[in-house]
Amino acid sequence: MSVAAIALANPISAPPTVHELLDRARAMIPMLKERAASVEQNRMVSPETIRAFVDAGFFKILQPARWGGWEMDPVVFWQVLMELGRGCCSSTWNMMILGLHQWEFAHMDPRAGDDVWTQDDSVIVASSYAPSGRADKVKGGYLLNGQWRTSSGTDHAQWAFIGGLIRDEAGDAVERCALLVPRSDYRIVDDWHVMGLAGTGSKSLVLENVFVPDYRTHSINSYVLTDRAVTQLYPFGTIFCGSVSAAICGFAQGAIDIYIDQMKVRKLAANASIGAAASPYVRDRLGNAVARVRSCRARLMQLMAESLPIVTRRELVPEEMRVEHILDISRVGRECAEAVLLLFPAMGARGIYLDNPMQRVVRDVLAAAQHMTQNADDSSGLIGSRLLGTELPPTAYGVKRGPPAGKAATSAA
Repeated sequence: MSVAAIALANPISAPPTVHELLDRARAMIPMLKERAASVEQNRMVSPETIRAFVDAGFFKILQPARWGGWEMDPVVFWQVLMELGRGCCSSTWNMMILGLHQWEFAHMDPRAGDDVWTQDDSVIVASSYAPSGRADKVKGGYLLNGQWRTSSGTDHAQWAFIGGLIRDEAGDAVERCALLVPRSDYRIVDDWHVMGLAGTGSKSLVLENVFVPDYRTHSINSYVLTDRAVTQLYPFGTIFCGSVSAAICGFAQGAIDIYIDQMKVRKLAANASIGAAASPYVRDRLGNAVARVRSCRARLMQLMAESLPIVTRRELVPEEMRVEHILDISRVGRECAEAVLLLFPAMGARGIYLDNPMQRVVRDVLAAAQHMTQNADDSSGLIGSRLLGTELPPTAYGVKRGPPAGKAATSAA
């Protein structure tokens, strides 16, 4: 199917159904598979693929209606990622990162969205949230200096969210924030040379004395009720981290697809007259891999199902539930990697050839599982601490706590 035929009959100006969006995503899988090797070789997703995502309406799923979007429930976005991930991991990672920020604008002063989308509501926004540079508070805003790494898909974006860490006078972190800057204010450094997700083009951004007005910033860890649409009342951490996990579920399902396709035609080395599918070990590895991926996917759907009635009542998702949800989300990378590594040894020597897509998915899943949102160790420790009565860090789980008495928040570093 051609890229032009990917977008189905309904124009993207009219909100499609969930089924239509999923059909569009599934229709793209063959194209994404065909391009996956070149995406890795070029170390970036092609503009044509990004255009296909735009034409299919995927960037409008979370975009607020004020700027031409459909402001659908984030679970729809997750389902689309789970399908796209079966085709090309790097392309899906770009769609995940670049398509998630639309939801973020609902949490900001509307002037920020007006700056980005007044002239063109299809403008794409990248990000680098890790607070590796400095964001010093000045009159009317912040001054940014430094280098921010891993800005996935940044070549396709005209703006970027930059992460900052607010500290009090004692140097203690009291808040995390995101600061929106136009492309003219930063320089892209091509330093993305990695073993997995190489095609995401996750390059560094360098900023020197860049002023960001207050209205183009928002707190990442603040979670308060507003008059936003119901679909935008979920905690930021849940939606951001969960989107990463949804994409990884798609990657692992892609590995399962490859395994099934190859094992259906492969013969056993010890007896060329018997198909590999007859081996109980081949079947066992597949069944256990499927169970892991289904479990991950089910947990993501369940946590959203738990949250939906709460936000529908226009209430905040309780802290204890948010902590549990982040634990559910953070384990996806580990368990999907386990699923893929169950399958890979059964591929034998053929699995290590570069023309076999399985080796690329293995590397991509391992790389994705390294993402900060997939840190199951810290998430497990923090929920254990909470259950035992220990206070959570001030920048965790959407919990906003002000600076200690007598200590003003002054800067980020």
